[in-house]
Amino acid sequence: MLQSFEVLKNSGVAFGTSGARGLVTQFTADVCAAFTHAFVAVMKQQFEFTQFALAIDNRPSSYAMAQACAAALKSQGIEVVYYGVLPTPALAFVAMQDNIPCIMITGSHIPFDRNGLKFYRPDGEISKADELAILAASASFNSVDNLPDLTVNPSAGERYVARYTSLFDTPWLAGKHIGIYEHSSSGRDLYADLFRQLGAQVTCLMRSDQFVPIDTEAVSVSDQQKALDWAAQYQFDAIFSTDGDGDRPLIADEHGVWLRGDILGLLCAKHLNIDALAVPVSCNSAIESSGAFAHVVRTKIGSPYVIAAFADLANDFNAIAGFEANGGFLLGSNIEFNGKLLAALPTRDAVLPALMLLAGAGSAPISSLVNALPQRVTYSDRITDFATARSQAIIAEGIKVPEALLQQLQLRDVTLVSVDTTDGLRMTLSDDTVVHLRPSGNAPELRCYAEAADFNQAKTLVEQVLKQVIAL
Repeated sequence: MLQSFEVLKNSGVAFGTSGARGLVTQFTADVCAAFTHAFVAVMKQQFEFTQFALAIDNRPSSYAMAQACAAALKSQGIEVVYYGVLPTPALAFVAMQDNIPCIMITGSHIPFDRNGLKFYRPDGEISKADELAILAASASFNSVDNLPDLTVNPSAGERYVARYTSLFDTPWLAGKHIGIYEHSSSGRDLYADLFRQLGAQVTCLMRSDQFVPIDTEAVSVSDQQKALDWAAQYQFDAIFSTDGDGDRPLIADEHGVWLRGDILGLLCAKHLNIDALAVPVSCNSAIESSGAFAHVVRTKIGSPYVIAAFADLANDFNAIAGFEANGGFLLGSNIEFNGKLLAALPTRDAVLPALMLLAGAGSAPISSLVNALPQRVTYSDRITDFATARSQAIIAEGIKVPEALLQQLQLRDVTLVSVDTTDGLRMTLSDDTVVHLRPSGNAPELRCYAEAADFNQAKTLVEQVLKQVIAL
């Protein structure tokens, strides 16, 4: 017999900002089974259930991992509901509606040689306390010898689409032309139908049989150019895409300019008449300066921290939500929209912000909404294959003596105004710019965020900082 905590301790797989992540080679059948047995053990302490839902993204390794999870569940007599390739928020939504736990097999936006597991309680995304409980659980199980074939239940995608189409009585997107950059997104079989049901003309773009790691916080130069070219060719009103598992939106305006995720989240929350927001510390300061919200709280980066803040906000506010710099929108309370109930979905979602952006724009171009906001621009990029320990050491020294780090980064014409160590090192400088350094929670990467009055200044600042960091 194997013990889950021993298998997980020796696996090399760790929890990041959202879920367990690691190399595909580390996610052996027994490691997947260990996570599943441990998660079930933790859930059984709080909930009663006889069913359990699974879904996957389009990574080559995801199906075998789902089979291993299913084998672990079936060994305990738990009925497996397998939804196949599905966006993460769709799985979370149907599992919450059915009051059962679920696991999403996905590595989100990270390269396809890595993968991961996202865990959901019957009442939503797990907490950091749940993560610790999973790692510490002592669940005994037999090694996985046979991987069962899994039959796809198609109903989850249909229910997810209906969540949004049911909010509208008319084909309100009639006259709009939406491009959908499909690549290998797990929601690519749903999005065209959803937008068409709402009346839009849809053109599908660049479906790929190879996994494409789209990072909505650091859009590649090639993807930036693709959107500009598509907008010029097709005269789109918007271009919609997501990351690999469909929980982070990537949306371009009528010119083919991709919107930053936190600006998208701001516009979505504004149109939904949200009272109070929880957002990570890395998000754009236009959120507060817009004056659109009664209260804004800043958290560490990662959806579990945003969700944890909802409990306090619910004591004083009725309509609460959150979003991340990657654009994933978390609806923290039930709200009324168009006279209809929109149920809370406290996990990252890509579809809701896209629809609210279009609804908020109405007959006006999307760029007009963005231009009406306080003009603060965030740009971010990352150093890949950068050891986490090295990132942590640089940031630790920067926290001790931030002025010395500014000198090392060649930022010699500015002085330090304030420091925020909520998550990483965020420095506000005397020229009204912001530099924020933080190790990725999902991969050996160091991220740099910069905020400035215009795009070129923010981009130049990020490029300079990352260049100097490499040289340290």
